[in-house]
Amino acid sequence: MTTPGRGLHGRVLDALGPAITAGEYPPGSVLRTDELAQSFDVSRSVMREAVRVLESMHLVASRRRVGVTVLPADEWNVYDPQVIRWRLAGADRARQLRSLTVLRSAVEPVAAGLAARHATPEQCSELTECALGMVANSRGRRLDRYLLHDVAFHRVILRASGNEMFARLGDVVAEVLTGRTQHEVMFEDPDPAAVTLHVRVAEAVRAGDAERAEQLTREITVGALQELDILAP
Repeated sequence: MTTPGRGLHGRVLDALGPAITAGEYPPGSVLRTDELAQSFDVSRSVMREAVRVLESMHLVASRRRVGVTVLPADEWNVYDPQVIRWRLAGADRARQLRSLTVLRSAVEPVAAGLAARHATPEQCSELTECALGMVANSRGRRLDRYLLHDVAFHRVILRASGNEMFARLGDVVAEVLTGRTQHEVMFEDPDPAAVTLHVRVAEAVRAGDAERAEQLTREITVGALQELDILAP
């Protein structure tokens, strides 16, 4: 399905992006824009726009008299939310989820500790509201509603850390949490222990207890990895 508002070049991206990240076009493959434009029934300008987006993600490189060459995976912008989305939609989903969850386990506990030191009163209130929203939607198979509060919670943690590099990972974490839900790598209802941990993290941040905030968040990420062992081995 094409993302609303992205038009024709979005339709091309939604076909080419997942195909490249899934390996249907191996590294070194040369894509001819004229042939692609004809195949997708779009103009050359639309095709060029789609290629520019793929280039910005480092999925392809465009060279005069050569064409559009697919780049190896180690050159991709793996932090780009769209690239993450495409990879999670492919057959390599389990490995991608694990890689991203390990990244979370390295970053989020430290971010939570920093948040306990630097969060503003407004951020503390926002964190508490998110945690309570998670509690309210943790039963009755309301994963979509739960997800909204879960994503917001982790965005606040990263932003409240006061570290701009951590804050920029908000979109990455959002894609991980969204991908788990959309691809059903989640239990029908969230683990009650994990929900409670989020409430306790909010309390620790509000209390300025950096050590406890870090420890509790580490428990959350360890639990997320354990869930993957069960649901996406």
